[in-house]
Amino acid sequence: MMLFRELGIIEPILDALKKENYIEPTSIQVKSIPLILKRNDVLGSAQTGTGKTAAFAIPILQHLFLARQQNNNSSKIKSLIVTPTRELAIQIAESFTTYGKFTGIKNTVVFGGVKQGAQTDALRKGVDILVATPGRLLDLIEQGFIRLNAIEYFVLDEADRMLDMGFINDIRKIIAKLPVKRQSLFFSATMPNNIVKLSRKILRNPIKVDVSPISSTAETIKQYLYYTNRLSKKDLLCHILQEQKIDQVLLFSRTKHGADKIERYLKKHKIKSAAIHGNKAQNQRQKVLAQFKAGEVRVLVATDIAARGIDIDKLKYVINYDIPNIAETYVHRIGRSGRAGEEGNAISLCEPEENAYIKDIEKLIDRKIELVKENPYPQTEKPMTVKEKKEWDKEKQQRRQEYFSGKNKKQNRTNSSRFSRQSK
Repeated sequence: MMLFRELGIIEPILDALKKENYIEPTSIQVKSIPLILKRNDVLGSAQTGTGKTAAFAIPILQHLFLARQQNNNSSKIKSLIVTPTRELAIQIAESFTTYGKFTGIKNTVVFGGVKQGAQTDALRKGVDILVATPGRLLDLIEQGFIRLNAIEYFVLDEADRMLDMGFINDIRKIIAKLPVKRQSLFFSATMPNNIVKLSRKILRNPIKVDVSPISSTAETIKQYLYYTNRLSKKDLLCHILQEQKIDQVLLFSRTKHGADKIERYLKKHKIKSAAIHGNKAQNQRQKVLAQFKAGEVRVLVATDIAARGIDIDKLKYVINYDIPNIAETYVHRIGRSGRAGEEGNAISLCEPEENAYIKDIEKLIDRKIELVKENPYPQTEKPMTVKEKKEWDKEKQQRRQEYFSGKNKKQNRTNSSRFSRQSK
């Protein structure tokens, strides 16, 4: 067993890690921290939940702390971390605060969806590390609140999700504003060609670090499968939640509308629940997440985009209420549990139209998911009823509407930003 102390980490950071009971580093941390401390550019292939935030946060804090010891007290932003979602940005900033507790290094986070006043106030006071989502970052740069000319350490996190969400042009604009001389770190769960091409524009002679390929699921996660019918799913879910030891559940819905329906159904059955998705205001999402972490909400119902970056210590239960049609998404979802060696449980509820998705998932992970035979609502061989077919078609239409609504919102933001720049 390797210890953090063996990675060449300084005492103030080791003290903070010890305070959080972090003793043994994860694989990505063991591989990345020494390389980053030696100022190498790193191309990291790692999923959410592997400990990659600490893998880049710890060495960046160490670099900045040691530079400050040499009387470098500039108030300029020296490190920039760009990440796709508000939730992930907030959690990364919290990690910097936790690991840097005894260093005096200051960080702040900027993201859209809320008024910018508190964020610009923090920037005026001066910070060493800035965590940001692309849109708000570019907006504050244009307003003159942020300058990137002193950046020494740049991190692009969740690069594949960044491109999926349409941020490629924003990323290019950000990169163009960075100093050529810098250390750059690039993390992505998957490495398709467009990600590799982007990494070449950001990194110089990078060392590749590869852990937890997307096709693998942690051995600590027990996986269970219920075959049921569409109209029986909600009843089956309530049956499963009768087990009181299932006290904290992250439940995945395919759509925002579906997430709201599940939340209402659970509340009707006296199960404390809340939904989190893109239609919720940012302050609502943060409040719900805090309640879930505090144990005030038993079931957090989320869509895939909203859940990306949510990091809940010792989460034991993930439920796939809707089976994802992309097998890799299943691996991402269940990886929310069973982290850092803890035990996790993933429960999937499969209706007939999703049977093919289960086959794709089992092929990807190269194992059969354990079938639960004691099932009061078993799947039948019968085709969908008229009511089920109507529900299925309605949901497909809602998915299309949500998809195109998201694209239109993104285009409107782009047009609005362009108009705003032309007006200045």
